[in-house]
Amino acid sequence: MTDNERAEIVLDSVSKRYPGQKDPAVDAISLTIAAGEITVFVGPSGCGKTTTMRMINRLIEPSAGTITIAGRDITRMNPDRLRRGIGYSIQQAGLFPHLTVARNIATVPGLLGWDRKRIAARVDEMLALVGLDPDTFRGRYPRQLSGGQQQRVGVARALAADPPVLLMDEPFGAVDPITRGLLQDELLRLQSELHKTIVFVTHDFNEAVKLGDRIAVLGNRSRILQYDTPAAILADPADDTVAGFVGAGAALKQLTLVHVADIGLTDCPTARESDSVDTLRAALAEQDWGLILDDQGRPLRWIAKPQLSQATSLHEIGLPVTGTVPLRATLQRALETLLAESNANAVVTGSHGEYLGLITIDTLVTQLSELRAEHTGPATASEPHP
Repeated sequence: MTDNERAEIVLDSVSKRYPGQKDPAVDAISLTIAAGEITVFVGPSGCGKTTTMRMINRLIEPSAGTITIAGRDITRMNPDRLRRGIGYSIQQAGLFPHLTVARNIATVPGLLGWDRKRIAARVDEMLALVGLDPDTFRGRYPRQLSGGQQQRVGVARALAADPPVLLMDEPFGAVDPITRGLLQDELLRLQSELHKTIVFVTHDFNEAVKLGDRIAVLGNRSRILQYDTPAAILADPADDTVAGFVGAGAALKQLTLVHVADIGLTDCPTARESDSVDTLRAALAEQDWGLILDDQGRPLRWIAKPQLSQATSLHEIGLPVTGTVPLRATLQRALETLLAESNANAVVTGSHGEYLGLITIDTLVTQLSELRAEHTGPATASEPHP
């Protein structure tokens, strides 16, 4: 299992029965998990989603059915060797408290027989990858880290041996909402570079929508209620149970699926703060408001036409721009920024903070309409594996 492109996971009629229990914990689930994508299992507590995931690396042995990774039946593999080829990240990081950060990350590479020099280089590489300075953190112990830092180290450890498959069991569930959002963003950034096959378990549907290329909504005993893209599930839930998971505000949740960079921007008249007032007056001849930028093209203030009538300079006039939206942000972030501005427009900026254009309410309404039109109708992927 060294080729990420082939690390498709197939569950075929997989069940788990525990002795003394009348009903199976997992009942004949069949599912194909695409290579190089994030597939999220979401469902209520006790529905079997964690049991299903843990059968993939045989931390729980299946009672029936087959699981293959990259075409290989996992039950015919040595379980220890199997697990060393699968990254595993859990809630509260699961770090060894008596080992330093470096030794935690080095655990699997060490078991695989890597030499010291290669391990040391990999530890530093992984710390940098998850946004932690190696010189600062490699010698610390887990108790000396914040919850968010521990989770980052947990992800670094799971990825240290470069496994094609990564299993993540509610990895961000024990941290505060702000840190959780940052860790989710970090995971998406990492995945854009690494393209792992990731199975992610959560009970939070909003997290599933944000992270998942595809979502498996699971009911009791891991019965698949719907398996599709986040956009398709939001636009057309398969039944009332799935609709209950989606909850109120499905249309607004769809805004998390589209990034500002994916849509066309509108524009408005602009002038540099160092320009003459006459320059901006001319630009506002056919529009009532515009933007004043600094000399690097970064937005400073909104300016309305009446405010120019007595002005002799563009310095210190107009209303401050209260927030901007990076090109990589979601449309949900754009909506939040837009609602804070007095003229219901969100300013979009580039990597250096330079003005690129605007997003308006009309832009968002049009985008939502297009998403719903694209994804309404029969869900073709609700039965992904016969």
